[in-house]
Amino acid sequence: MGRRPRRDLLAGLTVAIVALPLALGFGISSGMGAEAGLATAVVAGALAAVFGGSGLQVSGPTGAMTVVLVPIMHQHGASGVLTVGVLAGLLLIALALGRAGKYMALVPAPVVEGFTIGIACVIGLQQIPAALGVPTPAGDKVTMVALHAAGDFLAQPHWWAVAIAATVAVLMLVGARRRPTFPFSLVAVALATVTAELAGLPVTRIGDLPAGLPAPSLSFLQLSALPSLLTPAIAVAALAALESLLSATVADGMSVNHKHDPDRELFGQGLANLAAPLFGGVPATGAIARTAVNVRSGAHSRLAALAHAGILAVIVFTASGLVARIPLAALAGVLLATSIRMVEAGSVKAMMRSTRGDAVVLVLTAIATLVLDLVQAVILGLIVAGALALRTIARNVRLDAMPIRPDLPGDHTDQEHALLAEHIVAYRLDGPLFFAAAHRFLLELSEVATVSVVILRMSRVTTIDASGALVLGDAIQRLERRGIIVYISGIRDGHHQPLHALGVIARLDNAGRVFATTPEAISAARDQLRRVGVLPASPHHAVPG
Repeated sequence: MGRRPRRDLLAGLTVAIVALPLALGFGISSGMGAEAGLATAVVAGALAAVFGGSGLQVSGPTGAMTVVLVPIMHQHGASGVLTVGVLAGLLLIALALGRAGKYMALVPAPVVEGFTIGIACVIGLQQIPAALGVPTPAGDKVTMVALHAAGDFLAQPHWWAVAIAATVAVLMLVGARRRPTFPFSLVAVALATVTAELAGLPVTRIGDLPAGLPAPSLSFLQLSALPSLLTPAIAVAALAALESLLSATVADGMSVNHKHDPDRELFGQGLANLAAPLFGGVPATGAIARTAVNVRSGAHSRLAALAHAGILAVIVFTASGLVARIPLAALAGVLLATSIRMVEAGSVKAMMRSTRGDAVVLVLTAIATLVLDLVQAVILGLIVAGALALRTIARNVRLDAMPIRPDLPGDHTDQEHALLAEHIVAYRLDGPLFFAAAHRFLLELSEVATVSVVILRMSRVTTIDASGALVLGDAIQRLERRGIIVYISGIRDGHHQPLHALGVIARLDNAGRVFATTPEAISAARDQLRRVGVLPASPHHAVPG
């Protein structure tokens, strides 16, 4: 499965050690209990590793998912949470079969970078209580929890936990610079555990573990409750898809020459969420913290994530007593170092210097990830990035006055050409004519100087929507109220529908003022000016085709 199985197995072992307390903690936080967290890490972790679309992704229970599950637990109980997991799994599989994963590629790089920075800060702040050796204060805002933990520590300092966390983090950061492939996190955790045991240090340990996984069962499923659970299931599926695909994208950025398959990743996450509830597990997603540890520990294939699930299963059944002695402060040190290494300083600096818009999107997404939740942060980043992109595109629409050349169409004298230039003006529209650009277009066209005829050349209009079509119609009416005759040329085939549907050019078409080419429009305008006596009659003029 992997070209370097030894490194993958070591990475899997490291991730398993890191994932163990997280699985226990998230299971308890969701209200389902520690056993549910372990079941999720083992079952969902294994299935997502085998069937998912990322060779580096590690899946399991996450903090973001826990926030979504708590109200479901309060309203519908444990059976509701398990049923939501099954429904979410089915929805994820449906998204995969519908190839919805490809739309994740549309997320701009500044959004992904800001999300990575924000989640790194969240991971770091989450470790503050364990690193300080104090109980985790109540609350769902990591910033406030960290501040309260700091206050509790200052009231009664316990320096052993701080020393262990700092030593583990420094050993990992310094060691990774010198020997990036060596599993310093595993060595640091082992040394911290042995030292704490030999010295009898008063630090909090992982503690007792469940003795095994429950037998698979569908007894929780209540068909009568399905309609009321569909909306929560959609929210869970959306979060699972978003977090998993973003986590896989972050893993791609942290590795070299690795790219995930988004549709296969959705399928793997769907199977994982479909199976985990059968063993009493909560809904799972790709986990950024564990995935980052996996990549930084030297993982090269999905064998590492599969090994992580297998090792957790072995620990649950055989080695619970040994792992129970690991200090929580040591694991906090691992995650503190991981959060620091998640942020690529060079990439952030380059993106901040790229454009002002990229910098704004990156900073806002990072702050929103820290202050809000992951889904809201990404949605905010996408909205801001989309607004800035529309602003840029809207600025590309141009309205240029084009000279009436003697050869378009030919057959008029220099004096006649001068009269044409005085009475006919042709405007070429370049770029997209849609809602973001329409207002500026209307203002520019309304400022046309006093002439007899305006020809709108639309062959270079790339996009037109309802707003753009209505504004075009408004501009034409304003010109006609000033006594200016309007002709249109070069409308693309795909643009006729919105223009006709909204009645913008029907009247002009009936009046014979819509043409396929600009020379035809100029010829018709010249004939019109001859009829009203502005131009002298020219019996030998010909209308070009």
